[in-house]
Amino acid sequence: MAPSEFFVVLQKGITGGFAPPTPSAVYTLTASSDNPAVVLVQAQTREEGTPSLSDPLAPKEVAVSAAEGKINELESILKQLPVEVPTGSQDIYGLDTSIFFGSGDLEWRNGGPQGCGGGVSEVQATDEQKEKFKRAVEIVESLV
Repeated sequence: MAPSEFFVVLQKGITGGFAPPTPSAVYTLTASSDNPAVVLVQAQTREEGTPSLSDPLAPKEVAVSAAEGKINELESILKQLPVEVPTGSQDIYGLDTSIFFGSGDLEWRNGGPQGCGGGVSEVQATDEQKEKFKRAVEIVESLV
């Protein structure tokens, strides 16, 4: 059973350096006890060559029943994956993408709030873990 309350934020474009990263997309999924049958999905994207993300469109509603299996799979995958140490030091999955997931059972985030600044992480993802992370990204994108 999917968590009754959760949020997911997926950001494409997390690697930076001297300057902070410029995201190309931010997807936010939210489920709350206020409306337990619906997952609200919001997407912002940035056109190539433009300096900032678009204004968010009106949220799309996805039935929890339609998303439940994918959310359960996402949470299960993230519970198995490491994050970089220190936070925001390196994109250990190599996809220039971060996921921030929160529920009553799990809070997980790769990439820092300001992205990844070009350091070296003490923790490195294995090829198998990179494939699992790629699947996690696919799950979020399929819900958007």
